[in-house]
Amino acid sequence: QVQLVESGEGLVQAGGSLRLSCTASGRTFSRYNMAWFRQAPGKEREFVAVIKWRGTTYYADSVKDRFTISRDNAKSTVDLQMNSLKPEDTAVYYCAAGELTAPNTQISSAYNYWGQGTQVTVSS
Repeated sequence: QVQLVESGEGLVQAGGSLRLSCTASGRTFSRYNMAWFRQAPGKEREFVAVIKWRGTTYYADSVKDRFTISRDNAKSTVDLQMNSLKPEDTAVYYCAAGELTAPNTQISSAYNYWGQGTQVTVSS
């Protein structure tokens, strides 16, 4: 079992920045791909970014060049630095941990463990 706890909830103006953090406990953190997903009101949960155990990263087109995902295996943390925020980035953001063998790391079914979510609100 892996327990994930997000932090960094906030309200920012468009163009601003916010950093989300996720701390994992339980099984060996480095054995998991770590990702961020988000869900806006009335919409399905969507992929934001993933960082694999060796550090390879992938981003959704909507956040590419604005968001940066990073991980610290020694501290069992994964962060999401969000810059140039837009109102359409408003959502509940979820941290997720998934098995290294997952063939597609951009879908929610690739992840076994989820945090409780943290709210990000971007005002125009």
